[in-house]
Amino acid sequence: MKNLPDTPRIDRRTAIKWMLTAAASLTLLDTASVHAAAPSVQGYGTDPELNRGYKPGDVWPLTFTDAQRRTAAALCAVIIPEDDQSPSAASVGVPDFIDEWISAPYAQQRNDRQPILDGIEWIDTEARRRFTKSFAELHPMEVSAILDEICYVPAAKPELVTAAKFFARFRDLTAGGFYTTPVGMKDLKYIGNVPLSEFKGPPPEVLAQLGLS
Repeated sequence: MKNLPDTPRIDRRTAIKWMLTAAASLTLLDTASVHAAAPSVQGYGTDPELNRGYKPGDVWPLTFTDAQRRTAAALCAVIIPEDDQSPSAASVGVPDFIDEWISAPYAQQRNDRQPILDGIEWIDTEARRRFTKSFAELHPMEVSAILDEICYVPAAKPELVTAAKFFARFRDLTAGGFYTTPVGMKDLKYIGNVPLSEFKGPPPEVLAQLGLS
């Protein structure tokens, strides 16, 4: 899905702003489906073993069905597609991150759970209604036909506002998941904490500016 025409793709340099902005509260979509119950875990549990590798589902049961995972992956790949700087969000585990997020037993994640599940169902149902195939099977122009109508909450039609709020939250989670991976941080040119062979102190111009030179 690289270089899709007119698709609502994230600007990589502004995506970090979304990660730091509180998402608007979401309401439930008007669907009658029944989803798996949220995990009933008491408290926050014990600290993880930091020298152990964890796979999705090791800490608590996950939620996505295979069909939901395919839809989520297709949506992640549209929001942050592969380009000449980095791979797509779908290929670096972001669907797993979103599944882990909505499966977690904590208040914020529980608030996101049903809107995300209902939104994924809505977007797949809409794809089948319009094009008689799943969202993951759509061509780029068909994807745009759906997402262009829900990519900006203030411009959404009244009947699509809830779907637009879902997309906004899913987009935030996709950005948050992607830009906390090694490839995402590299794309932002974020260095983070790295060992230095030596530290020469603050640059002279900084000391001068502070009146400490």
